[in-house]
Amino acid sequence: QVQLVESGGGLVQAGGSLRLSCVASGSAFIINTMGWYRQAPGKQRELVAAFITRGGTTTYADSVKGRFTISRDNAKNTVYLQMNSLKAEDTAVYYCHADIRVALGRPSYDYWGQGTQVTVSS
Repeated sequence: QVQLVESGGGLVQAGGSLRLSCVASGSAFIINTMGWYRQAPGKQRELVAAFITRGGTTTYADSVKGRFTISRDNAKNTVYLQMNSLKAEDTAVYYCHADIRVALGRPSYDYWGQGTQVTVSS
């Protein structure tokens, strides 16, 4: 069983910064993708940023490009989301997500963290 544990949310003024962390733990596993989604009240959950292990690429939502940076520490199975120049519209619950398989050739499954609240005051 794999668990994703997030930390780093909170309240910040517009223009400020926050850094989110997500650690994946459990028995041996292979991470296909790992990143962050967010869900604001009354809106659908949306992708914010993610690493795609195969190809070593990253992807960002257009709304956060140039302001947010995703990074990873493979040795610690951890991803970070550095959020700068925060805006009120960034207010949401941020969820860590990982697409993980237990071994090559086995099916992959989605895992989610419990979510961390980010509130940006204007």
